[in-house]
Formats: sequence, C-alpha cells, structure tokens
Amino acid sequence: MARNRRGARRRPKANPRGVVSVSAGGFGFVQTAEGEYFIPASSLGGAFDGDLVEIAPLRSGARKKGRSAADEGDMSGRPAARVLSVVDRAHDTVVGRYEVAEPFGVVVPADPRIPYDVFTMRAESPEVPDGALVRVRIAQFPTRRSAATGFVEEVLAETSDAPRAGIDLIIGRHKLETVFSEGALADAAAAVLDEEGALAAGYRDLRSRFVFTIDPADAKDFDDALSLDFLEEEGLWRLGVHIADVSHYVPWNSSVDLDARRRATSVYLADRVVPMLPPALSDELCSLAPGVDRRSMTADLFLNDEGELVRFKLYPALIRSKARLSYGEADAMLLNGRGGLAAGAGGAANGAGDDAAAGGDAAAGGAIAWRLAECSRLAKLREAARARAGGVDFATTEAKVALDAEGRPVDIVLRKKTDATRLIEEAMILANETVAGFLEAKRFPCIYRVHEAPASDALGSLIPVFQEFDWFARPMEARLVAGDPKVIQEILAASAGRSEGELVSSLLLRAMKRAVYRPENLGHYGLASEVYCHFTSPIRRYPDLVVHRMLRAALARRPEKFDQEVAALPWIAEHSSDMERVADEAARQSQELKMVEYLSAFVGQLFSAVVSGVASYGLYVRLECTAEGLLPVRALGDEYFFFDAARYQLAGDETGATYRLGQRIAVMLKSADVATSSLEFALAGPR
Repeated sequence: MARNRRGARRRPKANPRGVVSVSAGGFGFVQTAEGEYFIPASSLGGAFDGDLVEIAPLRSGARKKGRSAADEGDMSGRPAARVLSVVDRAHDTVVGRYEVAEPFGVVVPADPRIPYDVFTMRAESPEVPDGALVRVRIAQFPTRRSAATGFVEEVLAETSDAPRAGIDLIIGRHKLETVFSEGALADAAAAVLDEEGALAAGYRDLRSRFVFTIDPADAKDFDDALSLDFLEEEGLWRLGVHIADVSHYVPWNSSVDLDARRRATSVYLADRVVPMLPPALSDELCSLAPGVDRRSMTADLFLNDEGELVRFKLYPALIRSKARLSYGEADAMLLNGRGGLAAGAGGAANGAGDDAAAGGDAAAGGAIAWRLAECSRLAKLREAARARAGGVDFATTEAKVALDAEGRPVDIVLRKKTDATRLIEEAMILANETVAGFLEAKRFPCIYRVHEAPASDALGSLIPVFQEFDWFARPMEARLVAGDPKVIQEILAASAGRSEGELVSSLLLRAMKRAVYRPENLGHYGLASEVYCHFTSPIRRYPDLVVHRMLRAALARRPEKFDQEVAALPWIAEHSSDMERVADEAARQSQELKMVEYLSAFVGQLFSAVVSGVASYGLYVRLECTAEGLLPVRALGDEYFFFDAARYQLAGDETGATYRLGQRIAVMLKSADVATSSLEFALAGPR
C-alpha cells in the first residue's frame, strides 16, 4: 500500500454510492451522501435507471475532450462522475419492441431511460413476430465491451404501435399478472351460490330487505350494497352495509387464493381492469348485481338521529339487490328527489318491490329516494363528527380519460367528491371501523389499515413557506410540527379560496405518510380513527378478503388451516402494501399516457396552469385537467434562476421574476411525447 511523505499508510477512500436516475437524453444523476453527481451518457457503464451504483468523480477537465453537449448535459455545476460498478440491479426484465435481425432478435427498450438493446437468439423464439411488444429477461447485463443478452419471456402485444400497446407496455413493465392459473379458473368455475346450503349454514335471509348499490357508471363488479330502515320502536336507523361474501368462494391456500394472494389487488388501468379474482367470481357470482340472490357479509349499524353508532350486528346473509344506481343518478335523485331517478336506474329497479318499512307497494324510485336522502344526511353528520375528532380531508380532483372502442382518448373527465360519493364513503368507513373494533375487542387477528402521523421534520419544513401568509400565526408553528390535525384543518380552511390555497393543500398532502397494511393496530391519522381495517372491497383487495376470513372465524369457528393464515399475516400485510403501490403507479401511468395522447392534438395551444413542482432545472405545471408536464428553466428567460428549495421557488437574478409552487401561470403546450408520456411547456406570450 502506498505511503505518504511521513511514512503513514493512506486509508483507501470509499467511493460514493447512490441510485442512478437516467434521463431520456441518456445522461444521469446520482444522489449520494457526498452530494449529487452528473453522469455523462458515455460514463453510465452499463447501468440502468434505478440501479444502485458505485461511482468515481471525474477529474477536472476529464469530460471536455471528445465530449458532446449531451455528455455535458448538466448546467447547474454539479460535479461529473462515472459509474465504476453496479452494486444492485433494479431490473431483471425489460419491455420493448422486438426486431428481427438474424440470427438475433433484438429488443429495443420502450423506456428511453434504458439506453441498451437486449440481444436474444432468434432460434429460441422463432414464433415472435417482428415489431411485437415483448418482455425479455436479462441473462447478461451490458458492459463496456459486451451487449446485453437475454431471452423472450412473454409476448405482450403482436404489434408495438397498436392503440392499446401503451397500456400493454405498462402491464409488462410492472409485471402485472394477466393470466389466471388453470387451478384458479377451475375453482372459480366450480363455485355455486347454493341458497339452501347457505340458509342451513346459518345465513340470515335478507332478500326481502330493500338493498341497493351505488357505483361508477362503468363499474363491472359490485362488492358493496346498502340498505336503510327506520326502527320506530327503538327510534334508530338501521344502516345495512352488505359486502360480497368472497371468503366463502376463496378458501385459504386454494388455487384461486394463491393467485389472488400474489396479485393482492385489482389494477384499474385507463382501458381495462386487471382483476384479482377470475371474472366468474369478480363479475358474476360475487358481484351484487340487481335482481339476483347473493351471499354477503352484513354489518347492521344502528344509528341515532345524530348519526352516532349505538350498536351493531355482524353476520353472513343472503341478499337480493333491488336497484343499481350510478353516482350521477344518485346525485340527481338527491338534488331532485324521487323525480331524479334516471332511466338506467329505473330499469334496474323495475319490478323491485319495497319492504313493509318503506310502505309496502311504493314505487322503486320513491323507495330509493327517501333512503338516499337519509343516508346523505347521516353521512354529513358522520363526516362532521370525524372532522371534530381531527380527521383531515383534502379536496382532490380525480381525472379519468374517456376512450373510444379502439382505446383512443376522446375526452378527460374530472371527478370530484359529491353527496353520493360521500354517502358511500362514510358508510364504508363506519363499517370498516366497526369490524376492526370488533376483531380487536375479541383479540382476534386482523390486518389493519394503518396511517401514521406525518413526520415532524416534514411538517416543520413547511413553516418558512407558510410564514409568508398573514393568516399563519406564530402559535400555529409548534402545533404544526407536533402534527396536530386540528391545526392542519385550520391551515386548509384559512387558505381555501385564496391564491395560495392550492400551494398549501399540495404541500400538506405531500407531507402526509402513505397508509399501509399492518398486522397490528396503530390507528389511522387521516380518518382520526383509533382502529381501522379494510373490509368493504374483498373482490379487489386481498387484505379485505383476509379480514372477512378473520371475521367469519370470530363469528363461528376457526377453520382447519386458520393458524397457517395467521402466521402469514405479516407477509400478507407487507406484500399487499407493496402491490398497492405498484397498482397505483401503473394506474397513474396509464392515465398519464392517455392524457398525453389526448393532448397531442392541442400542441401550440395556450392553457392556464398551476406550478405543481419546482426544481433547479425548471417548473412542473399542472393543467385544469390534472395533466402535468415540465417547463424547463431555459424557457423562463436568458437570465440565471436561483433555486430556493426551502421556499419552493425559482428567482431570476436580473429581473427578480419569481416562480413558486402553487402559482398560476399561462403556458403554451410545446410538445406531447407519447413514447415517454411527457409534456413540455413554454411560457405563454413574450417573456
């Protein structure tokens, strides 16, 4: 080992490590403990986007000779480095376009952040057509001297330029399972309702009760239904929450259970649903469609006129839905009374009688109308009580791209909370709380839905921004850092309707932690709930299915393999949390892709936008339709812009022009790149 002039041995210096983030331009960045480094495209050393890498800083001037402007890439003065080695790979498969080049089949990655083609032997998969969209498993990663090699694992689409190929790409990239095992399909096909068997096993017969569903207009599976009656003798409202009895058809460790457990959730993409259960169950036998008998797990919630829960009953039942409403139809009825029943809802309710509590032979529309009105009234009381307890509710807008029959986008539809969605949400929240509390009181195993309080440093970092507004008083600071939900409510209320309202709401929402599944109860911060679980969607969420099994065991007896399932709860909770994140990311990417496709027809047009993100390299802006894109710093003007990370703003050093998070600006759509699902904007008008 080398010695210095004094004879002491020099300790070998550890090289920086970090995750490389590769841009579509081919260069990358690595955030390390020593700071952020710029990686020229020629110095990636076979690293893919997301890989954990070890890097070595380049000597001053080392990237000048023979380097292109793209190699320089970084304009903010970050030091340059090269990748020495890949410590941990983020990808073992790649999705891309298959090109025949005998004797090879070359897979060109669809993700521009992976700048390496993968070579396969054509003879190993001669049936794959030229131009197909495939997933290839990497056998050997690229080096400075050799190309990446692999083998075709799955053909996702026969052609990579079909209207639905973009979604196929997202499915392949996230490794979503789209084919059920033969055993799972056989289990689902063999399942039968067996009404007589259900009644003999102790199911209560609720088929005469007026039960109805409210779902999105395009919903295919209906896993929750409601009923409401007033019990005059007790002076209480009986709110029935009826959930599809999926656990009856999906026993632990069956083939259909193993498939569902791996998937953990249904995935709702822009043009399709990737279901957790085979359609024979999700769309048919477990779906609470109108006019057919179905097994349910029922929660009867007895409320006083102030919306307070007095008592409850949990049990399995046979139900028959009397009507199916969309949210739009339910909102119309709430607004207009019984006259608001749309033709579709009337058709669903045709021939549906009412029970004695609702007046015997009353028309279906009237039977639904007063129930909707009372459910909505009770829901508002429940919502207000939750707010008083510290529940935090962010006003958000959901966007969904409307597609034609070929999968091409034709419109972007915005969805906001309405009285009908609140009605369902509050009923489901109360049922979830009730089941979780019941299982905890009986000291029975459960998978809880846990939402921890936000970290104090995340909330504290918002204080410098909030201090600029006159409504933010000094006493709020300590309460905010402590995570007091009441002060978060106060801040949201104070900023609502003001120019900074979107900024404040956005910052607080980003400071919140993500809700996860846990086998132990840690409460739910956002709902101000001491104990909470997911019980109401077992068709599409595996933790709900587990909760149903636990509830059934608590109400009756423990099944033979009960202890096996209990032992697996920690893994199930962690896996379900992970798969939920994957599903959310895939769903978000699918909507973004179709939004970019739709907006590609509007390049050159002007829009009003809100700054949704600020970075040293530019602004992220969000349109009214929720589509987001980048406005590069170079498009702000020729002056230098300072990035103030603490205040989320860019400021020009000559003009003093500032751009900050939440600011509304006029922009022009400069480009819409469908291949990368990205939008680029410029400022509207002269700068």
